[in-house]
Amino acid sequence: MKRLSLNALLALSVLAGGLVASGAALAQDRSPAERQTLLDLAFTLGESHALRQVCEGAGDQYWRARMMRLVEVEKADQAFDAQLRDRFNTGFAAGQGQFTECGEGSLRAEQQAAVKGRTLAARLARSMRTRTPSDQAAPDSVADN
Repeated sequence: MKRLSLNALLALSVLAGGLVASGAALAQDRSPAERQTLLDLAFTLGESHALRQVCEGAGDQYWRARMMRLVEVEKADQAFDAQLRDRFNTGFAAGQGQFTECGEGSLRAEQQAAVKGRTLAARLARSMRTRTPSDQAAPDSVADN
């Protein structure tokens, strides 16, 4: 799969995920299972950030910017905000340790992270659909900005 396709897949997963700034999407209002999914997604975003930097260079901040947007829209309490950031950093460290050079292996790992991110985002989207009234305005995406 081409690099652009990998990035598009993970971007789509975040867009489709329903990680939003609506009243029902605030981190403190989420169930324990949804909060765990957010933590897992933060890890995956960190891992994706590191894997993308293997090929794009250390200056690339694509997935870090998405994580910052996630933190912004979730409006988590201080303790959960710290957990989200810690999971992102742990995922980043895990991703950094996997590859030192861009190649087939790093691109494959990036693709696997994209699939995982898509799965996690879909899980959050399903939970949002069951909670958000149909007459409520469409939520903002994490990918905005």
